[in-house]
Amino acid sequence: MAIILASQSPRRKQLLLQMGLEDFQVIPAVEEEKWDPQLSPKELVQFLALHKAAEVAKKCDPEDIVIGADTVVALDGKVLGKPHNAAHAFKMLSSLSTRRHMVYTGIAIRQGERKMVGVESTEVRFCSLTEQEILDYIATGEPMDKAGAYGIQGRGALFVDSIRGDFYNVVGLPICRLGRMLAGFGVKLL
Repeated sequence: MAIILASQSPRRKQLLLQMGLEDFQVIPAVEEEKWDPQLSPKELVQFLALHKAAEVAKKCDPEDIVIGADTVVALDGKVLGKPHNAAHAFKMLSSLSTRRHMVYTGIAIRQGERKMVGVESTEVRFCSLTEQEILDYIATGEPMDKAGAYGIQGRGALFVDSIRGDFYNVVGLPICRLGRMLAGFGVKLL
């Protein structure tokens, strides 16, 4: 039995290591994700996480445990994905200034036909951002591959006024929830 992360995210890989999982493989899901735009952010991340886990599980032994995850940022119920370019990142970050938004991560675990799906939500509030701060942050390149155009584990933390919920969820993998889910598959972490 192997544990497989169906993600190419270096942040998720690092969080699995932090959890004490040292012997796992990374096999990223590569299929284009198609989804119903009518899904709520919570439904969306669960759907995408399950899709990723199912895709990778097809390539694995039925005894392998495959972990799929997907994270989105939502403002007023509208999903903010990864920015397409610097102008898009500027628009996103400007819209988050002084506002509360939600970060949702869907987690799916597959082992053969057995599956478990969960979602974690965290509320984040940004401080007031100046145009120059946003431009300087975009110039670092950090926001370009991140949902909502910021990384709380990086310089994006400078914008976070408060957080309510799981910090690691905002990074991209809710450690507590995932640990409980893995325990349900017999994975002992302590």
